[in-house]
Amino acid sequence: MDFNNVIFAFGLTLFAGLSTGIGSLLALFTKRTNYKFLSLALGFSAGVMVYISMIEILPKSKDYLITELGGELGPWVSVASFFAGILIIAIIDKLVPTEDNPHEPHIAEEIKMVEYINQHDKHSNHKLKRIGVLTALAIAIHNFPEGLATFVASIEDSSLGIPIAIAIAIHNIPEGIAISIPVFYATGNRKESFKLSLLSGLSEPLGAIIGYFLLYAFFGSMKLFIGILFGIVAGIMVFISLDELLPTARAYAETHLAMYGLVAGMAVMAVSLLLFM
Repeated sequence: MDFNNVIFAFGLTLFAGLSTGIGSLLALFTKRTNYKFLSLALGFSAGVMVYISMIEILPKSKDYLITELGGELGPWVSVASFFAGILIIAIIDKLVPTEDNPHEPHIAEEIKMVEYINQHDKHSNHKLKRIGVLTALAIAIHNFPEGLATFVASIEDSSLGIPIAIAIAIHNIPEGIAISIPVFYATGNRKESFKLSLLSGLSEPLGAIIGYFLLYAFFGSMKLFIGILFGIVAGIMVFISLDELLPTARAYAETHLAMYGLVAGMAVMAVSLLLFM
């Protein structure tokens, strides 16, 4: 394993995780969030992740597993790995309560409601801070498989890793907003709000390193390991895109904006893959 590739992949994963801090800064230091732009960006991120998962990552999973397991068993294991990835992230979603789940859309009206509660109920500070802390914990849990997806793709092929890291970074921005708003209104402390959102993002590189080396030790064979992991990664990213990114993008603005972003993300990813083949 090339050490430089590992450092590069870890750097991309760290960048993706810490983008929760960007969302926190937007929430704390801007008077008004451009929700139409955020909707487009989230749709774009979904387009990138769905396209690269189905067109590039899943076929690579199949190729690796056919090489290792043969033409009959390999495709079956690849498909099983894809749906295993969906199952993993779905179980994580199921275990996290809806109100604390970052995969449930948190729209502008909810943020306004936090402001209203703070202004009209002086005894709500503890509740607001609890919302922020629980959201940060939920996001940290979700960031483990997302970090693994970024790290694995980056360590195997930087041309895959970079767009995936950017897509996940975009989708982490609203999560930073969801953490920092309640904590800020509860404490009045911008530094504490920012620190909490940033710490939640650190679980992404942590999950990447732990998950990668534990799974590698379990599978032993590099081609078998990468093939199965690529299938899992594709499933995770498709689920995140369809379950989180698109619903959230549609909640922030008009439905058509989210779809325009989705198509643009797919188009940009398609052209970039053709250019760097």
